[in-house]
Amino acid sequence: MAKYLLLIYGNEQIWESMSEQDRKEVGAAHAAFTAAAGDAVLAGHELLPTTTATTLRGSASGRPTPTDGPFPEAKEALGGYYLVEAPDLDAALALAGRLPEVAVGHSGVEIRPINEPG
Repeated sequence: MAKYLLLIYGNEQIWESMSEQDRKEVGAAHAAFTAAAGDAVLAGHELLPTTTATTLRGSASGRPTPTDGPFPEAKEALGGYYLVEAPDLDAALALAGRLPEVAVGHSGVEIRPINEPG
């Protein structure tokens, strides 16, 4: 079995403008995802907004310098993730396809294999 990181990206402005009912529906969809995926889900969390993020960047002195926020080039923000275990990429894609973010135009899910030594 391989491990995959499902990275959930979206437009933070749209998320922040959602009604409480819309947020509850997304939460219910994520609960349905984790129930359907069962033991395949090893971990997962929603992230706080990018306004709470700190990024470390290299500097000429060789010492990392902390800056507020994520990389500025990003058009979509990383909003959460799941670490899943699946027999292959097709199975990981099938799991990711159950996430509610793949059904709306303002977000998406990146599926990235984990490089495990050995």
